[in-house]
Amino acid sequence: MTAETESSNIDDSNQEAEPSQLLDYETSENLPVKKKASCCTGLKVFLAALSFSYFSKALSGVIMKSSITQIERRFDLPSSTVGFIDGSFEMGNLLVIAFVSYFGAKLHRPKVIAAGCFTMALGSVLTALPHFFMGYYKYETASDTRSSANTTSSINPCSPHQDLNETFLDTSHSACEKEPSSYMWVYILLGNMLRGIGETPITPLGISYLDDFAKEENVPVYVACLHTIAMLGPMCGFLLGSLCAKLYVDVGFVDLGKIAITPQDSRWVGAWWLGFLIAGVISFLAAIPFCFLPKSLKKPLKANKDKTSPGLLENMGAMRKTLPSVKSKPAKWSTMLKDFYTSLKKILSNRMYVTFLCCSLLQFSSFIGFLTYKPKYMEMQYGQSASKSNFLIGLTSLPPVGIGIFLGGIIMKKYKMSITTATKFAFTMSFIAYSFTLLHFFVGCENQVIAGITASYDGKPIPYHENAIFSDCNSGCKCATNVWDPVCGGNGLTYISACLAGCTISEGHGKNMVFHNCSCLEASSSWSGNNSVTLGQCPKSDDCSMMFIYYTVIQVVSGFCYALGGTPAYLIMYRCVQPELKSLAVGLYTLVMRMLAGIPAPVYFGALIDKTCLKWASTRCGQRGACRLYDSNAFRYVYLGLSAVLRAPSYLLAILFFILIKKNM
Repeated sequence: MTAETESSNIDDSNQEAEPSQLLDYETSENLPVKKKASCCTGLKVFLAALSFSYFSKALSGVIMKSSITQIERRFDLPSSTVGFIDGSFEMGNLLVIAFVSYFGAKLHRPKVIAAGCFTMALGSVLTALPHFFMGYYKYETASDTRSSANTTSSINPCSPHQDLNETFLDTSHSACEKEPSSYMWVYILLGNMLRGIGETPITPLGISYLDDFAKEENVPVYVACLHTIAMLGPMCGFLLGSLCAKLYVDVGFVDLGKIAITPQDSRWVGAWWLGFLIAGVISFLAAIPFCFLPKSLKKPLKANKDKTSPGLLENMGAMRKTLPSVKSKPAKWSTMLKDFYTSLKKILSNRMYVTFLCCSLLQFSSFIGFLTYKPKYMEMQYGQSASKSNFLIGLTSLPPVGIGIFLGGIIMKKYKMSITTATKFAFTMSFIAYSFTLLHFFVGCENQVIAGITASYDGKPIPYHENAIFSDCNSGCKCATNVWDPVCGGNGLTYISACLAGCTISEGHGKNMVFHNCSCLEASSSWSGNNSVTLGQCPKSDDCSMMFIYYTVIQVVSGFCYALGGTPAYLIMYRCVQPELKSLAVGLYTLVMRMLAGIPAPVYFGALIDKTCLKWASTRCGQRGACRLYDSNAFRYVYLGLSAVLRAPSYLLAILFFILIKKNM
């Protein structure tokens, strides 16, 4: 019915303006006052509900981002596969975004958003389910530290009678076939895709609903408030991800005293599933308020005169229902599809919109790839744990972004920016932020010294293609070469395992196990101390800790500058298309971002990051698992370089967009 109303011409609406005015005169004097109050209240309730739904969808999305490393290790996946799983969210969007954006505007928008939130909740719960169907997590180890937790017997890692290659990998083929982790990640992909489908209606229908029933001068402030409150979602998501990453994956089910690894270990897997369950509950709660909101609100008088939009036409349709002389007929699908094709043709023939779309695509591709692997970069480059990485992102990087978004909206309203001024401001702030991010190339850390991979057993650097895991000092040991169970020597060298360090005696159990009489420490010409090693990699140098502080400061400054121009940039899209095409413009924008940036960016970022791996894990079935050690320098240049290369051409398109704006506006 509303579709038929929207497809009617302007002459019809003008002819019915007089009966609607007569209808207003016939009402009592108190009635307009009541309508005005209820409209204001309804708009505020909708704004609050939409803010909470933004919070819930941002929380769910960040839980996935913060759990990338945990999922990669738990399911023994390369970064490219994990990137594909992360991109399944965008695939879900891609399936329904265009139709939801166009046809959803003709339906009961608050109830469509409610259905989306319920779907998000279901997807989050489905993502967490594999944890409950899998067995306990068994990390790779060269020495059976877990079984010795309650004993005082000593272990000889260098025993010539044990073949740890066989003991670790010689599990029966039947056990490998029953290993559930080989396919359980598909449930995470499906759950993430379902969450993407549920998230689809929130932005296009929510923003268009606000824009239809709010005063034009208040829309920038409402959008700024919306995104500022929504920034609490990523903050809480990273903090929740930090807590979950600190808890062991099987917390509550296993004796933690037998666990010989710490959160700093590259084999550690946190309670990734817990965050998804919490996110599912929050998404469910976010859906409830929308079930009680009306289909439309009365627009302010000034806005009714100034703008023509789908919301205005819906109000006209509501007035027509009150007149007995007007009859409504159900819209035909053929008519709706014809209108959709006409509207889409108008959008794609708008040069300003298409230029803005291409510019945003490059920016978004860079941003998605950078954000997806940011916790991983902090772990591998600066030696931070997954828990600390997520905590610092939520505590230091996101608050400046939220403040920047809010101030951007305030500045836009205070100075009453035209579309030309807003374009210039957004471009300038984005370019300043880009200049700051280039400083990241100079605040990296050098490779960790790993005997047999990045250095010889004497501690001297060696080319990566010439790494020699075996040496004279461990030639008498029969060690596993494909197992990653690092130990740290007092000489600052990290050894792949206690066996490869030539150790013959162990003391203690669990995390406190210490290995003695390590022959490879004796072979080190620059070391004259004790010949003992402890579990885990050696910590990064003090210089690396200082570089991490510089990295954090750069993140804060660049994030604030970029966010300051975020609100003007976002609203530019609404001002360069016809009012009646705003919902479709937002939907098409989101569609292109999901399809060409959200889906492929994590995959090709992950594939290039995989190329920098120096040491891969081995699964229980002898296949390649997750990466345990990266080339720090190569990782930095690939990760930061790809992000910078994608963003650079976007500023040329931004200049072209500014020229078009000045010419047409």
